[in-house]
Amino acid sequence: MNKMAAPYLLFDLDGTLSDPLQGIARSINYALGAFGYPTEPEADLARFIGPPLDKTFALLAGTGSEDHIRELVTKFRERFGDIGYKENTLYPGIPPVLEQLKERGVPMAVCTSKRADFAQKIISMFDLDPYFEFVSGGDIGISKGQQIQGLVGQDRISRSSIMIGDRDVDIIAARENSLPACGVLWGYGSREELESENPEYLVTTPDELEALS
Repeated sequence: MNKMAAPYLLFDLDGTLSDPLQGIARSINYALGAFGYPTEPEADLARFIGPPLDKTFALLAGTGSEDHIRELVTKFRERFGDIGYKENTLYPGIPPVLEQLKERGVPMAVCTSKRADFAQKIISMFDLDPYFEFVSGGDIGISKGQQIQGLVGQDRISRSSIMIGDRDVDIIAARENSLPACGVLWGYGSREELESENPEYLVTTPDELEALS
């Protein structure tokens, strides 16, 4: 392995570093409404925080058309890139633990299904840039498992890196690449959902993340 590959802490964004429900829900409804679909109560859309957007719209619109799904995702991004990303709340305990980890020299990065430029806007909005060495973002048709596979294959991270996230997709992506995983319980995945994937770590508060390094 390339000696530059390091054991990173890989942080999911939505539901792990910040709470994006309002911006995501309103942008989903913006896209649904634009194509004549009924909108959904914001609370009911919480289950879609985490999974890729293409899968979300395939379910909500009841369509298998890749072209139409792409249209819905494009419409979502129209609002999200302008307004939705700002409708986001940083979890209070996150900055202190990132500061502690940074001071100890722990390499950290973001690995999110969200498009990288949107993720970067959110990270910059909360002044979190100094803590992360890079941002890995997703796109339509790219799973988080494939993102991690690319990072490992390019020797950007070692297989000792820990994927940290609030949904089962985060744990599954880590497992697909033989990485350890940490589930967090302040986001949108339930304890049952996370425990079903047997993560190596399960934490209830951000300060517990310090024990991962």
